[in-house]
Amino acid sequence: MDQIRAFDMFCGAGGSSLGAREGGATIVGGVDLWGPAVESFRLNFPDAHVYQGDLRKLSPKKIMKETGPIDLLISSPECTHHTCARGAKPRSEDSKDTAFQVIRYAKVMKPRWITLENVIHMKPWSRYSELMEELKFLKYNVREQVIDASMFGVAQRRRRLFMIADRQEAPELVCPISTTYKNVWDILDQSGRYKMTPLRTPKRAKDTLVRADRAIKELGEDKAFILVYYGSDGAGGWQRMSDPLRTITTVDRFAFVMPTSDGHMMRMLQPDELRRAMGFPDDYIFPDVTRRDKVKLMGNAVCSPVMEAILRSIAFSSDRKIDKAA
Repeated sequence: MDQIRAFDMFCGAGGSSLGAREGGATIVGGVDLWGPAVESFRLNFPDAHVYQGDLRKLSPKKIMKETGPIDLLISSPECTHHTCARGAKPRSEDSKDTAFQVIRYAKVMKPRWITLENVIHMKPWSRYSELMEELKFLKYNVREQVIDASMFGVAQRRRRLFMIADRQEAPELVCPISTTYKNVWDILDQSGRYKMTPLRTPKRAKDTLVRADRAIKELGEDKAFILVYYGSDGAGGWQRMSDPLRTITTVDRFAFVMPTSDGHMMRMLQPDELRRAMGFPDDYIFPDVTRRDKVKLMGNAVCSPVMEAILRSIAFSSDRKIDKAA
């Protein structure tokens, strides 16, 4: 089949586009509001038309004059105001409604395929069914699938809702390309270049020590583990090294703790380790920004192996249809 031409809404650091490219698509454009994300996208997709700004103020028709026809519309609408990570903080309906920009762009671009990725907490949203109906009104067949990146060769448990829409046929179930199971050891830099500090110091937060003591009580004094901050899933604020990393967010939340002859030592996981846990290859280029922004770029991204599997599912389905017709 002809190569799929893709446009990435809410492109972020480019995780979705990377996966789509690995799956055989040509990335012709992307848009994001945040400067570091746009810079990252430009560095890795130099031939694409990249727009920085509010996509609600951009004209899809004008974009198409520069990009040419679009076969696949990739979208990851703002998720902050859907996720339970906000706790009791007020939620912005205006932010949630950015998902309907997918409909506005689809009406003009008329892509055969649309992918929409978001946190699974999007489903209880009061306008979710309305969004589904709008896609169906545009003659799209829609598959909803919750995908855990750890089942797709990624060293991270990251469960996300994907809506995959096709104007010609019902999308098939997306299955892993690689069933390699990875854990924290697979992404950890053990070269010793990152400085570690004693776990038990007078300045260490009490809650941190409580988390660590829970892990040590469970594992014993001689096992390494990961401290997990900003979590409320009942896991006790720590995890085993033999498991995939818990979900990476836009804030620093993971510390590596290891036993030594001088007691337990610890350090925060580094951006390079987080990038591996997101499925980004070592040759993927990230801009020279602050550590905080690097972590935010990771937390907002989509794991590229998942999108690659989606693209291969799309291509396989289309090729099979062509073969049947022949």
